[in-house]
Amino acid sequence: MIAAAVSFPTNTNPRADSSALWKEWFRRQGPNLVLFARQQTSVPSEAEDLVQEAVRKLWQLNPDTPPDNALAYHKIRQLATDFARSRIRRGVREETWESEAPRVEWFDRRAERTERDARLESAVRALPPEQREVISLKIWGELTFDQIARTLDISPNTAASRYRYGLERLRTLLAPSEA
Repeated sequence: MIAAAVSFPTNTNPRADSSALWKEWFRRQGPNLVLFARQQTSVPSEAEDLVQEAVRKLWQLNPDTPPDNALAYHKIRQLATDFARSRIRRGVREETWESEAPRVEWFDRRAERTERDARLESAVRALPPEQREVISLKIWGELTFDQIARTLDISPNTAASRYRYGLERLRTLLAPSEA
């Protein structure tokens, strides 16, 4: 039996050819790049972000052909240094702000402030941040769960659950002590 000659249409789109080259290059080099990126950062979850950003920047430099591997590793190392510097600067800014900023009072500080107000403020501060922000947005911000979900980039069901769990925790914290 003679095999019939099969001809495939040639691709005349140079972008499609370069896309295939980039995909093949990343298929071969991607795992090695991620491994290298993990060694370059103190935050393991940043490794894939470093690789993605490096590949994006390299593609912007020359979208027609994949980069030399050494250039890719260099770009990852450079970005890891930039990420670390940014993280350090952000930490310094946050520490400075926290130490210099006046304490924001959540409730009105009248002379007749009651012990109940102090207990409530203490209980709200004791909530996990996720529950505290949902309760604040719901009660004091007067937002709906849909609005809270859009604000915090979570689902409305998650917002409602955090609200419910936060209220349960407040009830526990504010329950009269049985001493």
